[in-house]
Amino acid sequence: MKLLIRNLARTTTETELRTLFEGHGLVTECTLVLDKVTGGSKGFGFVEMPKHDDAKAAIKALNNLEVGGSRIRVKKDESAEAAQGTPRG
Repeated sequence: MKLLIRNLARTTTETELRTLFEGHGLVTECTLVLDKVTGGSKGFGFVEMPKHDDAKAAIKALNNLEVGGSRIRVKKDESAEAAQGTPRG
C-alpha cells in the first residue's frame, strides 16, 4: 500500500522517514518530494509498504504524530489507485 505523508518538517530526511515507518513493517520504497530549484524538501513524501496490515498500523500509529516539530498527516495515497485504474471504495 502506498502512503502519502504530509506536513513533514523541511528538515526531515528520507532516512528518518524510512526508519519511522520501518517500526511498523517492511518499507519497500520511501521518497521525499524535493523542490527542483532548491533541492530542499517540499514537506511531503510517499512510503510504500507491501503488507496492508502493516500500512494500516502505521497510519493509525503515526497520523498526527509530532515529528521534527510538525504534526505529520499519514493516509493511503488515493491517487496511486486512481492511476492504476483501481476502483475506490
